[in-house]
Amino acid sequence: MNISLRQLRVFLAAAQQRNFSRAGNLVGLTQPAVSRSILELESQLGLKLLDRTTREVVLTEAGQSLSARLERVLDELDQTLLDVKNMASAHRGRVRVASSPTLSANLMPACIAACAAQEPDIQLVLLDRIQQDVLDSVRGGEVDFGVVIEPSSTDDLHCETILQDPFVLVVPHDHTLAQRKSVDWSALDGEALVLLDHASGSRRLIDTALTMHGAHCEVAQQLGHPTTVFRMVEAHIGISVMPALSVPAEGLGRLAAIPLLPRVQRDIMLVHRRNRAPSPLAQRVWQLVRDTVQAGRPPAAAFRA
Repeated sequence: MNISLRQLRVFLAAAQQRNFSRAGNLVGLTQPAVSRSILELESQLGLKLLDRTTREVVLTEAGQSLSARLERVLDELDQTLLDVKNMASAHRGRVRVASSPTLSANLMPACIAACAAQEPDIQLVLLDRIQQDVLDSVRGGEVDFGVVIEPSSTDDLHCETILQDPFVLVVPHDHTLAQRKSVDWSALDGEALVLLDHASGSRRLIDTALTMHGAHCEVAQQLGHPTTVFRMVEAHIGISVMPALSVPAEGLGRLAAIPLLPRVQRDIMLVHRRNRAPSPLAQRVWQLVRDTVQAGRPPAAAFRA
């Protein structure tokens, strides 16, 4: 059936007023337009709703049944549409954001603090998860958006890069490469490496860069957290390639972080489902996260050769 909302509103006005002229005044139509609308509705339903005489309009049994239910349905629809419309000007609510551990630790605290200061009526709820779980949360609608390392597949995602973060070499101070201002990727050939595991969004990019630059390395350990990687390097189990963002602002103590050349970087992105726009509240938090990250001095600045 091809029944319009306007036809239903016209019928309800006629049923309430029992007069086409008065019904037309309520809905802003002429009497012939009201009559034509109701005839079209009756044609779509395949039954008569109103009996018309020269003096009054009388509801049929079908018309009475439809009229009795329609007023409540249209009232609920009006309220639903009003609620949705009010979302555009909403200033209070909760926005759920998922991000991978390195980003949760090094980018999101400043974003949460900025949200509390600039949008005190919005609660930014952070879900700290590995990269694939972040992407699954975004695709499944569990969160409003995610903060991730550039995904391998983005066909169903809308992505916006907010920061570019280069990879650096992490070595003990007594390592032969520690005194260099920069190190070529090829110089890692034959070294034992301690790397983030494949749950990290960075590992795919690191493996690709090593292969591309002819560095054939044994992976001595694969770990889930940057701090554990650094402790392993301190213990001389191997050296590491890490994102610059993972290096604490105060430095690494007994370790050195050195730029790798040619520069290879990871794109840090905000992502949401491609065909599902975030709510107005989520869009405000999206912009706040982007602006906060871009306004801050990224740790990567210290490793530009």
